[in-house]
Amino acid sequence: MKKRVTMQDIADRLNISKNSVSQALRGKQGVSEETRQLIKRVAEEMGYQYPGPRKKKKQGKTGNIGLIASDLTFSFKNFFGEIYLSIEKEVIKRGMNLHIQSVNQEQKERLILPSFIENKLVDGILILSHISTEYINKVIATGIPTILVDHHHPNIQADAVLTNNRFGAYLAVQHLIELNHRDIAFVGNIDYSPSYEERYEGYLLALKDYGIKPNEHFIFKNAEEKEEVIFQYIRQLKKQPTAWFCANDGLGFLVNSCLQQQGIQVPDQASVCSYDNGQLSKIATPKTTTVDIDLELYGRRAVELLFWRMENKNEPFQEILLSSKLIKRESTALAPKQS
Repeated sequence: MKKRVTMQDIADRLNISKNSVSQALRGKQGVSEETRQLIKRVAEEMGYQYPGPRKKKKQGKTGNIGLIASDLTFSFKNFFGEIYLSIEKEVIKRGMNLHIQSVNQEQKERLILPSFIENKLVDGILILSHISTEYINKVIATGIPTILVDHHHPNIQADAVLTNNRFGAYLAVQHLIELNHRDIAFVGNIDYSPSYEERYEGYLLALKDYGIKPNEHFIFKNAEEKEEVIFQYIRQLKKQPTAWFCANDGLGFLVNSCLQQQGIQVPDQASVCSYDNGQLSKIATPKTTTVDIDLELYGRRAVELLFWRMENKNEPFQEILLSSKLIKRESTALAPKQS
C-alpha cells in the first residue's frame, strides 16, 4: 500500500520547516508567495492529500481560486500588478488560495487550459484582460464560475468588471480642448483590447462634441509600446500636434520622452495626457496628467463578483462599470500661440 504523503515529507524534499509547509498549504501568512506556490506545486507532484475541510471537494469545493492572463498582460506590471495584489489580498481574506498562471502564445493558439482549470481544482476563475475569445469561451465551457477583469466581448457570456473607458478618455481630451488645443493626437493599439478601442471612441466623441474634425495624420491606432516605434512616428509627422492623448501610461511616458528627445518641450510646445495613473505617470519628467483608475477597488470588486457568482450560478450576467477621474499634473498646459 502506497505511503500517505505528509507535510514532513514535503518539508524534507524542499529542505524547509514543516511549519512553513503548513502555513503555505493552509493559506496562512508567514511565507512568501513564491515559496507558497513552490510548496503547492511540490505537494501536488508528490500526491499530497489535504486533510479535514479540504475533502469538501466532493461537494464541489476546493478552497482555490484561479487567476490567468496572457504573457503580454502580465508584462504590464504597473497596471495589472496592482490589480493582482488586490485580488490576492481579497482572496486570502476570504480564507481561500490563489493559483496563478500565464498563458503563452502556443497555449492560446492550441486552446490548452492550465491543469487546475482542466482538472477543476478551482471553485472560480478570474481572467485578466484579453487572451482570445475562443480561449476564454473554452474556460467558460468548463462550467467553473468565471469573471472577466478589464475585458468584455459580445461573443463572451460572462460577468465582467470594467472601467468607463469612453468617459475617462472624454474627460482627458476635454481637458486638452479646454486648454485651447485643437490639434490633438491619439496613440494606442485599439486591436489589443476593447478597453483601448473604447478610449479611442471617447477621444473621437470629445472632438465631435466640440466641433473638431479629427486629423487622420494624428491618429496612431496600431501603436506598439516601443521607444523606436513612437520616436519614428513623431519624427515622420510633417506637422506636429500641440497635444497628445495616449491610451495608457506606458505610451504616455514614451511620447513624453520622445518629444523631448526631438527638441519639443513638454508642456510648453506639446501637452501629453495618458490613462491609468500608474507609476510611469508619476516618474515621468514632467509628471503626466492622466486618468485615474482605482486599481485596488478594481481587484476587490472582481473578487466580490466572483464569490457572488459562485453562490448564484443561474442569475443573469452582470457588467460592473467603475468610474474614473482626471488627475491634472505638469505635462499639460495652454496650447502654444500660433505665430
